Parts: sequence; C-alpha cells; structure tokens
Amino acid sequence: MKTAAIVLAAGASRRMGEPKQLVRFGNKTLLERAVAVCTAAGCAPVIAVLGASSARITSQIRIEASVLINPDWEEGIASSIRAGVRSLADDVDGCILLTCDMPYITADHLRRLLASGRIMSSAYAGRRGVPAYFPRSSFSSLLQLQGDHGARDLLLPAEAIDLPGGEFDIDTPEDLKQLRLR
Repeated sequence: MKTAAIVLAAGASRRMGEPKQLVRFGNKTLLERAVAVCTAAGCAPVIAVLGASSARITSQIRIEASVLINPDWEEGIASSIRAGVRSLADDVDGCILLTCDMPYITADHLRRLLASGRIMSSAYAGRRGVPAYFPRSSFSSLLQLQGDHGARDLLLPAEAIDLPGGEFDIDTPEDLKQLRLR
C-alpha cells in the first residue's frame, strides 16, 4: 500500500509572530520534524504544502519532501488540503493529513492510522482531528472542502486512535515556551 503524507504548513502564523514552520524543537524546525516523522512512518511521497512566508521558509531550511506552494492559502486550510490531494499520483492508495505544529506526533502513531485502510482520526482533548488517514476513496470528498475548518466533518463518523499530547500545538509564543519547559 502506498501512502502519501500531506503536511499542512501554509498558514501565516499570525498569533506566533514568526513562521512557526521555522520554530525549532530540539535540533529540527517544526516543519523538518513533521516531515521526518512522516518519512519514518513509511509515507511516500511526503508533500509539504506551504503558502505564507514560503520563500523565507524554503530559503532557510531544506526538507526531505516535495514542496508545494498553495497560492490560495489565505482561503484557509481546505485550500491546502485540496492542493495536496490534487498533487497525488494515481498509484497512491491513501494519505495522511497532518499539520506541522503538533510536536507530539510519532511515526508509530501515523503507522497505526494508516494500517486500518479506512478513514481514521486522532483523538485528543475530547475531540477528533489530524493527523488523520484518508483512503483514495475519500479523495473526492477532500477535494470538495472549503474554508478554514479542514476535514473536521469527514472525521466525525471515523474511528479514532488516542494521541497523547495531541491537544498541544504551537500557535503562540506562550505555547512554544510551554513546549520548551516540558
């Protein structure tokens, strides 16, 4: 089974005040770490969807992924999902969607999501979300998404796998401070 990973990293990071894709966690940036986790999980291809600050990001780091620039990033996350799914080759059986700002995602967790072969979400803080696995049969639904709420509605009926620490993402300088204290 060939599973792609689409790393959603096109946002402007307004609350952070700097591109969170470039924020360091350990010896890697958040974007580098997300791509490395996808690669370690066996995902191929790994596609990083960038938008805001894409020139700055690509000039400052080199990632082991295909970089896709979403010119419509201001529409919201759905435009990045659509761009990523449209870029997938016909031989891809499914894809993992994830954001670059969730530092507690592991390769093992991604492997568990894709093993089911059906839509599978992550569970944390009493909700379901990304990372999530979508089989090819759901790509048409992903291509219909609009706005800034992503695939949330598609995940409502899906099974979920617990993701310890999944509720922790990096949106503000305070979040980053808390991450570094952990």
